[in-house]
Amino acid sequence: MSRLVEVIDEYRGSGIPDQIDHDRLYLYSIITHSTAVEGSTVTEIENRLLFDEGISPGRPLSEQLMNLDLKKAYESAIDLAEQHVDYSVEMLCRLSGLVMKNTGMEYKTMAGNFDSAKGELRRLNVTSGRGGKSYMSYLKVPKRLEDFCNWLNTARKSADPNDVDKIYELSFLAHYNLVYIHPWADGNGRMSRLVMNMIQMEYGMIPSVVKRENRDEYINSLVMSQEQGDAAPFLHFMTRHHADNLESAIIQYRTSIEDDTLNLQNDTLNDTLNLSDKESAVYLAIKADNSISIDEIVKMTGYSRPTVTRAISSLKARGILVREGSKKTGHWVIVDV
Repeated sequence: MSRLVEVIDEYRGSGIPDQIDHDRLYLYSIITHSTAVEGSTVTEIENRLLFDEGISPGRPLSEQLMNLDLKKAYESAIDLAEQHVDYSVEMLCRLSGLVMKNTGMEYKTMAGNFDSAKGELRRLNVTSGRGGKSYMSYLKVPKRLEDFCNWLNTARKSADPNDVDKIYELSFLAHYNLVYIHPWADGNGRMSRLVMNMIQMEYGMIPSVVKRENRDEYINSLVMSQEQGDAAPFLHFMTRHHADNLESAIIQYRTSIEDDTLNLQNDTLNDTLNLSDKESAVYLAIKADNSISIDEIVKMTGYSRPTVTRAISSLKARGILVREGSKKTGHWVIVDV
């Protein structure tokens, strides 16, 4: 079993997917990070307000529109994925039109006019940034995009829905191939990540998020694969990155549960024994290990030694705590009150 499959199984069993609004908030995270990779500064919290309440986050209008447009595109993509619709040039251009609806523009070139806001294929040659790699000639794009759709449809139909690693590999490879073709004047990154997520959603996989903080590594893996003519570096990065993201989410979730449990225990102690926060912390540390030393309590609670000593003295004076035996070999006894 691969590390990715193990982490996915752990994620599904952690209780995270069962949380209220999990799917909606997970989608908002995908959108926020995808636009952030392209330069948006809108945060997840701000997108929640923008998407759910229509409240402007005070960011540039172009960034707000970029996020709103991508949300519309994902909503359409999810419907298509659930219906297992075959990919076509028309379908991809329609999705690109949603992605670029309010941030695209009309281009006038020697080869003819086209409008990126309508998802129309580019009629000019493009490079990856100033002085960067040149993508294939615009003349080749229509045929290469049609070939891409035929390849992807064939691969989807022959894919084993139970082979998790292969489904993710297919989705990452589709992302890589679409970026390589670069069919549009703008929005290729967002579209490639959207198609990647569509494939994952179609097979019931947990969609992968390209985090804004890993943007440089993500782009470098794409560049390395393109320079080597081998998708392996990009596939390796995407697989590891997805597993790392899910693993991080699991740790954060479990930490939050532990904090909630501790707060509940403290509230219960405060209600029943009328303990202070410091006394509650010391009480719980001793209850967890009745042979714990004062120095260990200091490390566990984060309170100073004098504070811990005073809390112990208070618990003893109130008849809640008793020390049996010597300081070195003895142990604590919590008295039922």
